[in-house]
Amino acid sequence: MTKKNQNRFWFLFVMGILGFGISMVIWTVKQAVSIPVHESNNYMLKYQMADMNINEIMELDAKFKAKYSIKIEGTELLTLEDDAQNTNAKRAQTTPIKLTSGSNSFTYSIMQEQTNVENAKVTFLLTRPHSRYDDHLEENIKYQDNHYKTTAVELNKKGRYTLQLKVEIDGLIGYIETPAYLIK
Repeated sequence: MTKKNQNRFWFLFVMGILGFGISMVIWTVKQAVSIPVHESNNYMLKYQMADMNINEIMELDAKFKAKYSIKIEGTELLTLEDDAQNTNAKRAQTTPIKLTSGSNSFTYSIMQEQTNVENAKVTFLLTRPHSRYDDHLEENIKYQDNHYKTTAVELNKKGRYTLQLKVEIDGLIGYIETPAYLIK
């Protein structure tokens, strides 16, 4: 191999490596842009707002829970088999609600000691974890028959859901988050 051919070989080799590196950078950026950003929507806020105000949120929620109680009613709990339960969780897991394919509505009672609360501003959010595409937000749920009942929500995608309820009464804000599953 002559000196001229050897220089050409190394030049082509280096250019090939650079071309491959640049094409991999372009491919990575294209892949990253094509995947949607999944944001948390805990406390029915963008995660930045929840993070900035978490101390106030937790304080108002603690005061709310000391004075009021929120319960979901008329739902069937899902019994998970031992191999489907999260046994490595560091905090106690609540039993999820069983959702049905098709129309679902949810009934909540808000109590102060033993009496129903009628003057609450209630907001309901049905969401899937790590996604906002299938969110169903309902604001100002009406009080009727001693309960706050949501409108019917059509569910067809099986998997994990979260039911979130935000209740505002006299400057206090309370939250309840309930896991749910739709199994076809």
